[in-house]
Amino acid sequence: MASNPDFDGKILDIKQQIDMLLNDNSVPRNVKTALGDARKALDQPEAGYSVRSSAATYKIDEISNDINLPPYARTVIWNILSLLESIKE
Repeated sequence: MASNPDFDGKILDIKQQIDMLLNDNSVPRNVKTALGDARKALDQPEAGYSVRSSAATYKIDEISNDINLPPYARTVIWNILSLLESIKE
């Protein structure tokens, strides 16, 4: 699979934002679980960019409207989803 520096940079940015939310005590456990699963999906270099971003999008989209999610975390999640949508092969 050919590497794409633009996509690699976006994935790195997404993983940093996910890590920030994973380390936040105000984010509910079920949201952290979904974010952790999404991060694992992004860490699969043998899969293509589209496959990784689709898997991560699926996991994160499930929790994007969680009622217990702090408002700023929801904004970060929407930003992550936007970045994931921009990753297409």
